This record gives sequence, C-alpha cells and structure tokens, in this order.
Amino acid sequence: MATGTIYDFQVKDAAGDLVSLDKYSGLVVIIVNVASYCGLTNSNYDQLKTLNDKYYSRGLRVAAFPCNQFGFQEPFCEADVSNFVKEKFAFEPDLYGKVLVNGGPLIGGADPLWEFLKKEQGGTLFDAIKWNFTKFLVNRKGKVVARYGPSTDPKSFENEIERLLAEKP
Repeated sequence: MATGTIYDFQVKDAAGDLVSLDKYSGLVVIIVNVASYCGLTNSNYDQLKTLNDKYYSRGLRVAAFPCNQFGFQEPFCEADVSNFVKEKFAFEPDLYGKVLVNGGPLIGGADPLWEFLKKEQGGTLFDAIKWNFTKFLVNRKGKVVARYGPSTDPKSFENEIERLLAEKP
C-alpha cells in the first residue's frame, strides 16, 4: 500500500471499532505504544497528560496504542488499560486496540500503521521499535516528522510540538 500520511490508515479503537486516522486532519499527533507495567509508564503518562492538557485546545492529540510485545508489560485488555490510565493519571488519550509494533515469525506481521511509522522515521541502528513508549510526532498534514525513543521524555520535545502547532493546517 503506497501511502504518504497517517490519514491513509484505519485502526481499531479500544472498543474494536474501525476508525480512520483522517480524524486527525489538521491536528498535531503524538502516536505512542504504551504499557501499564513498564518502568517508563509513570513518567511518560504524566508528561503526555501535561502536554495534552496544555495544548489540546490548540490541536494536540495523543494516540495511545497498547502493546504487549516487550516483557509482557501490557497484559490488560483495552478496557482495563483505559481504566488504569484514567484512574492513575486522570488522563484519557485516544486509546486504540492492542497492536504488534514489530512482526515476527511466531506472532505474525506488525500493524500496517506501525510499519508505516517505522518506514517514515527509522530508528537508531535499526528501524524496529525497541521498547514501550516509542513516540512519533505527526504534523498537521499527517506527515511523520520525528521519532523519539522510549527513554526520551515527552516534555523534551515540547518546543517541536509548539512549532508544529503554530503551522497552518
């Protein structure tokens, strides 16, 4: 599938319904693979919530994709993930269905959106997602403009978010 933006993809939301990512047209999006039992969970959710609260009215959205590929750190179903994030962090990102961000011979192929994200912004050494909380920053035109590793704090790229929010859709 030849594609150029995230708007070309449909994904399942936490309820299992198919959603077109063109719902983000004109918005800045942080797409992140999340896990409830990761050492990076608290800092990432806290900072993503802070950024979301600060910039939501200006057009920032957080698209969270639960992933159980790394250390089985997301054993919950989507409803439980949603409740966990809401209760522990008072945060309700756009939550989607569990995904495979990397494929493998025993587990099948990676989710097409995540294959696209990795193609658009390759990683250090190799393109595969290395752990939970890898973050992709998408501009108002649906283009992936940056990739941040799991240990990169979301607030560390706040200036880039502000710059993207200042751009015309």
